[in-house]
Amino acid sequence: MILKALPAVALLLSACTVNLPAPTQSPVATPAAATTGKTTPAPHAMVAAANPMAVDAGLEVLRAGGSAVDAAVEVQAVLGLVEPQSSGLGGGAFMVYYDAATRKVTAYDGRETAPAAATPALFSEADGRPEPFRSALLSGRSTGVPGAIAMLAMAQADHGKRPWPSLFTRAARLATDGFVVPPRMGAAINGRAPQAAAPDAVAYFTKPDGTRYVAGDTLRNPAYAATLRRIAAEGPAGLLDGPIAAAIVARTHEGARPGAMTLADLKSYRPRRTEALCRPYRVHIVCTAATESGGIGLQEALGIVATTDIDRRTPADPQGWFQIAQASRLAYADRDYFVGDPAFVRLPVAGLLAPDYLAKRAALIGTVAGPAPDHGQPAAAPAPGVDATVEPGGTTHFVIVDAAGNVVSMTTTVESIFGSGRMVGGFFLNNQLTDFSFAPLSPDGTPAANAVAGGKRPRSSMAPTIILDRSRAFVAAAGSPGGPAIQAYNLKAIVGLLDWKLDAQAAAALPNLVARGDRFSGDTAMFAPATVAGLAARGITLRPDDRENSGVHIILRRGKGYEGGADPRRDGVAKGF
Repeated sequence: MILKALPAVALLLSACTVNLPAPTQSPVATPAAATTGKTTPAPHAMVAAANPMAVDAGLEVLRAGGSAVDAAVEVQAVLGLVEPQSSGLGGGAFMVYYDAATRKVTAYDGRETAPAAATPALFSEADGRPEPFRSALLSGRSTGVPGAIAMLAMAQADHGKRPWPSLFTRAARLATDGFVVPPRMGAAINGRAPQAAAPDAVAYFTKPDGTRYVAGDTLRNPAYAATLRRIAAEGPAGLLDGPIAAAIVARTHEGARPGAMTLADLKSYRPRRTEALCRPYRVHIVCTAATESGGIGLQEALGIVATTDIDRRTPADPQGWFQIAQASRLAYADRDYFVGDPAFVRLPVAGLLAPDYLAKRAALIGTVAGPAPDHGQPAAAPAPGVDATVEPGGTTHFVIVDAAGNVVSMTTTVESIFGSGRMVGGFFLNNQLTDFSFAPLSPDGTPAANAVAGGKRPRSSMAPTIILDRSRAFVAAAGSPGGPAIQAYNLKAIVGLLDWKLDAQAAAALPNLVARGDRFSGDTAMFAPATVAGLAARGITLRPDDRENSGVHIILRRGKGYEGGADPRRDGVAKGF
């Protein structure tokens, strides 16, 4: 391994412009589908998201003079209808926003919260053992107070240009008139996720003749349209107060394992607005979500990779992928141990991202992958208990640039596929509280950083990202769904863009390699045989990935316009004007 000095923050903040070199194409063995979503550059504005209907809705808002945040509201409303397995009104989100005029990046936190009455024993059996995950997933106690709409309302009040009620028009029309079920939604409807067999999902996805809807069928959801009209008229209160809020509480209180959510929990929800977590990466600045998000782990992984010579390698070089894998494992070990809601636990962010600590972690990369690495001991770090969090997937990501150059990068979720499988007002409720540690205490009684507590937000992997040059001009926006694999998906996309100089579509289509603990998995068929053999020689034997696929979406500044990339593993596109 070749180590290099980490660039100084002061240098990265100096006023000079970075011009990206001409893009190259990835030489990895990607299938023909890897070109899906390829677009010609757009001179003014662009949207990249996991469904064409959502992209078109966002572009409609932008063409009408709306801001990137205005478009984000409509994009989320449409995705909640046509991709309900991934996100929706009943879920949460993280957003980073770039203001082109001030060159400032702001982070918005719409993560769900536990009810005030929640205790560390929320997912414990009577004998103290952790509850089986499946029963917790489908229970009323899995649902946290939804935060995505409140977060969008906060960001839109800060940066919007269009009237709030106008931002739900396309979604309400699709819900009323009907929409064609997309391939990925059709697969989830007829998939093996237990939520798809839950009573509410069965009722929604069953046709009058008793058969299930499939891709290509037309599906209507008038209840969703009614909910959108209420939110359009009343703002977040239309969801978090009044009849819909009462219905949410009632639905979570049903069943053998009822939740403890109250109307007061919903009404008192507040999103968070903070400075983004920005750190240098070679000649760029990477900004991502802060707090309990996946931004800390992603930044640590990037900081470790930045000490290597990966920028002198190519996507076909197994050593580059080995460096990604080892950096991922080291960063995951720290993230899984230290990260929790900063309102409840002390996050050693400065210690985890300090250059000397990153260099110590990078020195552990070695030449062959060994046993799972342990967490490190950064400066001023607490000593929480051992974590036992299970993180399923069920998330989406989109990026938007408006005509003024403002940028939204947003990852949004209902947690698992179709959330808890329970519906209210035409949308699914989240199961976000299962992102807490099911074993909240170590044998000595020390609580895990991600233990349950009333009002606490569970740790997240979501890490929407915006990349700037040294003068803080916009370079790219990226992010991905994927549950705990988000960190790995985002890492390889950013390395692809900045180190391997790929175009946006090639970076989005790169194979995935998820390395966490003793597990190595990924898109085994998409790697060239020589790359697979080189990884095996370095102690990494890939097995097919059985987790949620990536959904990387990218907008990259190229000259005076934008190019987009849409992950071929989903239904998305990148379009602009």
